Parts: sequence; structure tokens; C-alpha cells
Amino acid sequence: MKLSVIDYRAADSAKQFVDSLRNTGFAVLKNHPINQQLVDRIYQDWQAFFDGENKLEYLFNPETQDGFFPAEVSETAKGHTVKDIKEYFHVYPWGRIPDSLRQDILAYYANANTLATELLDWVDQECPEEVMTGFSMPLPEMILDSQKTLLRVLHYPPLSGTEEIGAVRAAAHEDINLLTILPAANKPGLEVKTRDGQWLEVPCDFGNLIINSGDMLKEASAGYFPSTTHRVVNPKGADTGKSRLSLPLFLHPNPNVVLSERHTASSYLQERLRELGVI
Repeated sequence: MKLSVIDYRAADSAKQFVDSLRNTGFAVLKNHPINQQLVDRIYQDWQAFFDGENKLEYLFNPETQDGFFPAEVSETAKGHTVKDIKEYFHVYPWGRIPDSLRQDILAYYANANTLATELLDWVDQECPEEVMTGFSMPLPEMILDSQKTLLRVLHYPPLSGTEEIGAVRAAAHEDINLLTILPAANKPGLEVKTRDGQWLEVPCDFGNLIINSGDMLKEASAGYFPSTTHRVVNPKGADTGKSRLSLPLFLHPNPNVVLSERHTASSYLQERLRELGVI
């Protein structure tokens, strides 16, 4: 079994996309509108940022959660005790961003948000009526002008051989948000867990766009859309000495959006951030 790649321009792309989310929690799109040259340039420029020393000038703000998060404060996945082998930068349009990197990263943020709105509309159109009527509002409206949607520039550094026992680039986890939009990383490693417990490698051909549903969409759809477990495995052989960059956009609703009888977007986010040890 493997994840199929859906042509964004196909006449039935919306149906294929929603079926894939429903069955696997993931969908892979090709021929999508995200500019690949822009993504390539971002990977190149941010690699230089992570290799440099001035990243410490942008050390994260614990209150606002924007800025640079070094490896020593990296996340510990829910249910795990060892921190992931990664460092990252949180990008929000209102947050701190190095001037030399601002234009391209905010252009990507805007483009990915526009596409994400369309994909949420696909979900509204193609999911069963009993699921759609359970949403407190149309899905695209949940993210309208949201200040919580997060673009994370992820850097998985080369392995040194001195990593803590059991440490991996990203331990098995589920995402918190509605949808995650992810252009193929510059190196392989992303895997998704199937319902029967097998791990599948997610295609990382440059030009593919990977989308997965998160816990908030699972909550809002009363479990119809799964929040699928995924991970980033450590490289082997010659690849252990190479960095891996990734650019996920975590699509978050406005804080007061009602997800279910149990949770608003805000209460759900705070609960999960506490579980991750971030707050």
C-alpha cells in the first residue's frame, strides 16, 4: 500500500482529496499552485539562517511563541520522554522575522493560506451532510483572518552520533490543528501510520504538496476525519551528515471557534500545548 498522488487540476480532485483524508488522514497533491522556486529559495535561505549565529537574536518569546526555538527546548511528542532532534522558527505575519527573509516567507504564508482555504472548502463540499451540519460554521470561515495559523520553518540538523538514546527527528505524533500544508521536504523521512499499524513513506518528490488532517478537524467532524499518526525517522548511511528542512503550515481556527460541545479552538490548543510541554 502507498499514498496515491492526486492531480490538483483533475476534474474530481476535490472528491479524491477528501476521500484520501477520510481513509488515511493524508493527501498528496501535484500540479498545485504553490510556487516551487519560492519554496526552493526559502529552503536555501533558511538553511543559511540555521547555520549562522544570529538566530539567537530571535530567541522565542514564551508568551507569543514566535521566533527561534533551539534544539534544547524542542518539543517532546505526547507519550514520549525524549525531545525531538530539531530546531525551528515560528513565523506569524505579526511576529519577528529577519528582514532578509521576510518577503519570501510571508509570500509563502499568504499563498499557502489561500490554498488551505480552498482545501477546507473542498472538505465542506465533499463530506457527508451529517458531518458538515455538525460544523459550527463553514470550515473556511473558521480560519478567516486567523492570527493563530502558524508557519514553522523546521531544521533537522545532521546527526552527530552523540544523540540521546531513543531520540528521533520527530517522534510519532498527531498534529493539533485543522489541516497541515507541507511542501515536500528537501530530504525523505516523513512516514505515516496506517490503520493496520504499518508505516508508509510519504512521497517527497519536489513539487508534491502533502496535506494531513489534525486533531481539531477530527474533533469538529466527530471523528469522521482521522488525525493520523506520523513521524520523521532518522537518516541512515551518508544521509546522517545532511540537514533536512521542512515548511509546515499549521492551519488554526480563530480562538473562539466552537469545535465541539467539549472544546473551542482555544481550549483545545491550550490543552495540547501543555501535553507537549511547550507551556
